[in-house]
Amino acid sequence: MTAERWSRYRWRLIRGEPVPPPVNHALDEVLTRRVGAGERPPTLRFWGRFAPEVALGRFQSLGNEVDAGGVRRHGVAVVRRMTGGGAMFIEPASVITYSLYAPAELVAGMSAAESYPFLDAWVVEALRSLGIEAHHEPINDISSPEGKIGGSAQARAFGAVLHHTTLAYDMDARKMLEVLRIGQEKISDKAVRSAERRVGPLRRQTRLPRERIVERMVSTFSRYAGALEEDRVSPQEAEEAEALVRSKYGTPAWNALIP
Repeated sequence: MTAERWSRYRWRLIRGEPVPPPVNHALDEVLTRRVGAGERPPTLRFWGRFAPEVALGRFQSLGNEVDAGGVRRHGVAVVRRMTGGGAMFIEPASVITYSLYAPAELVAGMSAAESYPFLDAWVVEALRSLGIEAHHEPINDISSPEGKIGGSAQARAFGAVLHHTTLAYDMDARKMLEVLRIGQEKISDKAVRSAERRVGPLRRQTRLPRERIVERMVSTFSRYAGALEEDRVSPQEAEEAEALVRSKYGTPAWNALIP
């Protein structure tokens, strides 16, 4: 039954070109809308980036989560995504982020808690094939004995499901602690070591280039999907995303919606 859910569609693959932080978030909304409207087949998109960012969850407070001085000092953009979940500090070469856009029927009858392991099962399989003891950790994490690898967030909207996951490939714990407010009164070597112990980046666990891990993920997803056709964001989709950046994802009104 699980295989049939995936293979009933003809999936598309987008290998994202590097774009500014707000554009990736706008594309999530555009592609979710288009899949829900039947204007695009179900799609797996890997994000491309060229600038660091803090990705805020839809319902998080900007002031509670972000250190304003830290983001200014390190030149980090702050963007609020359309899904819930926690804040993440992201540097382009240090993460792997992907989004799934699918008709809502893909997860019909599943609660959110049930759909997370279903939608990330192919990733766990891919990581295990690389020698990582990866597993799903309720409700929305991918973890290992070496620490947390990544986290997912989800939205069911516009007749579709958006599911996106960010995996840690590498990490700069000190910079993360300077950018995010996560409870430390001051940044110390002890705090940095504690943060490093909680995370199990893929580079540390595999010693493989980031691109090799992505390719293994793509090949594993292809087995789930049955067919995976290379694609790209269309000019019309790109225009819609740019318009959403101007009206929403690139604006203080959205990104500081909850001060």
